[in-house]
Amino acid sequence: MFPTFPPAPYTLVLLRHGESVGNAEGYHQGQSDFPLSETGRLQTQALANRWHAENVTFDHLISSPLLRARETAEIVASALNLPIEFNPDWMERDAGLLSGLHHEDASRRFPRPAFMHPYQPVGVTGESQWELFLRAGRAVQSLLDYPPGHFLVVSHGGILNMVLYAMLGIVPQANFTGPRFKFSNTGFASLSYTPDEHAWRVLGINDHAHWRDEE
Repeated sequence: MFPTFPPAPYTLVLLRHGESVGNAEGYHQGQSDFPLSETGRLQTQALANRWHAENVTFDHLISSPLLRARETAEIVASALNLPIEFNPDWMERDAGLLSGLHHEDASRRFPRPAFMHPYQPVGVTGESQWELFLRAGRAVQSLLDYPPGHFLVVSHGGILNMVLYAMLGIVPQANFTGPRFKFSNTGFASLSYTPDEHAWRVLGINDHAHWRDEE
């Protein structure tokens, strides 16, 4: 039995996009613009149908402008009759020279160093863990600049992990160590925030009951 909490001024759902062509075919995506695969569209429609059946509503739908997130947001927005706000702070990590390369090609051309400190760029020219963490903090701040409400954010696994770090007070470590939060395609985390207590509460992680085939 889950504990119950009084209603919070802010409630947030952090949703990873549906499966993209890059996911399906094994590419480093970063900020390269891969569309959803057909499976990704089916995943997203299944989620939209679930939320419609459950009468889920949001005050704001905010999305990364990258195509795989944009398409996910558009499918959900159509089902729930919501406008979409695009914010580049929610884009995936800039993976530098790895972006758009197949994993095998990337491993051969740009092998990962034996040790990486958290300030070291990914893919030679991309964002470090620390830079991604700072951008994640800015993205969280952008939500709390709104009046209290119920928010849906459509984004990407890498930045969403750093968003949870920022919310929960976790600092990036060397070699990408530290906790990792799983976000399956169209998996989502639910949280609440009470400003007068500065209390983040994690209500659920990686909920993808609408699509279990990837387990």
